[in-house]
Amino acid sequence: MSRSLGPSLPAELLARLSEADLPAHLAKAIPLITLDADGRPHPMLLSSLEVRAADARTIRIVIGAGSRSARNLAERGVATLLLVEPEQTVYVKARARTGPAPVEDLPDCGIFVLGIEDILEDRPAEWERGLRITDGLRYAPAPSLDEPRVRAILKALAPGRG
Repeated sequence: MSRSLGPSLPAELLARLSEADLPAHLAKAIPLITLDADGRPHPMLLSSLEVRAADARTIRIVIGAGSRSARNLAERGVATLLLVEPEQTVYVKARARTGPAPVEDLPDCGIFVLGIEDILEDRPAEWERGLRITDGLRYAPAPSLDEPRVRAILKALAPGRG
């Protein structure tokens, strides 16, 4: 069962998505769901590296500029990010404000600015009490923060850009 937290990231989610503690979250995957031309959900997995909260109402993402997800965002403008972790499961519903803008040093990527419209927190139903998510979506090996591609993504998502 989910409940709306409103159109702004609560402080703990803003901190989580700010990349302030990126090394602790680097190996976590974040599903991005867009809407395809036939009205079906289209999933894509992002890394925590590719998602950054600019403020409580704005998220910036870097994705493949030629991907279906980029096309879906450009054409229909809606997306949902899923944060599925033991501490909390939330769905961030957003609308593309801009994008895809080019990413310096990454010609295959584009940056989208998403405006948050609603955040839904998934809570266990009464019959689910005692059940919980035991681990989030993860991948390995996590990239090094010194890799040129990683530095280019971090630079594109840096505060004050776009």
